Amino acid sequence: MTSEVRITPSILNADFSRLQDEIAKISPVSDLLHLDIMDNIFVPNFTFDFQKASEIISYTEIPVDSHLMVANVDTIAREFAEAGSESVTFHVEAASDITATIKGIKSTGSRASIALKPGTRIEDYSDYLDQVDMVLIMTVEPGFGGQKFMADMMEKVSTTKKLIGDRPIWIQVDGGISMETIEIARDAGADTFVAGSAVFKSPEPAEMVKKLRLLAGSR
Repeated sequence: MTSEVRITPSILNADFSRLQDEIAKISPVSDLLHLDIMDNIFVPNFTFDFQKASEIISYTEIPVDSHLMVANVDTIAREFAEAGSESVTFHVEAASDITATIKGIKSTGSRASIALKPGTRIEDYSDYLDQVDMVLIMTVEPGFGGQKFMADMMEKVSTTKKLIGDRPIWIQVDGGISMETIEIARDAGADTFVAGSAVFKSPEPAEMVKKLRLLAGSR
């Protein structure tokens, strides 16, 4: 499923004991699966090691966007691309050679994306926009699901939109996206939305994805 508006559920708040079933619920109505990879070094939480992440990528029926919140990302990013991720997103704060990391991801045929923590200015990384397929603006501090949406990040989203101009680069937001916040993010310029708690804490995850898509697509 593809559209100008993309809903990419995060499994961070899914039931890990039956993860394949949880993913199957939302796959028919979602554009990508957002796979949060945390190493308890770059962020104070741990989710999946590479072996488990590769397993998830292998059985997921829709494209996977692997969001790497890890140290030593320069070497790890390409490994996630080679494992079958449709898109690999890495944090500029964790990379020592951003251009080389982007090239490594793209050499496998995957999309390459950069992510910025709330305190990181997009203006400092505008020179990389010609190299990437997506920019992820974090709307919470990375590390845990269920955090409150940071509305003050919308200025950064708007700035990113202006810097991108006519280039076909997606703008993704991640953190606190719900029925109450998705239109705010859309109006600021986002077109790709990560929703975790809103989807997997809903009694009907697939219906929630549909509702979020309607809100994001309405004007």
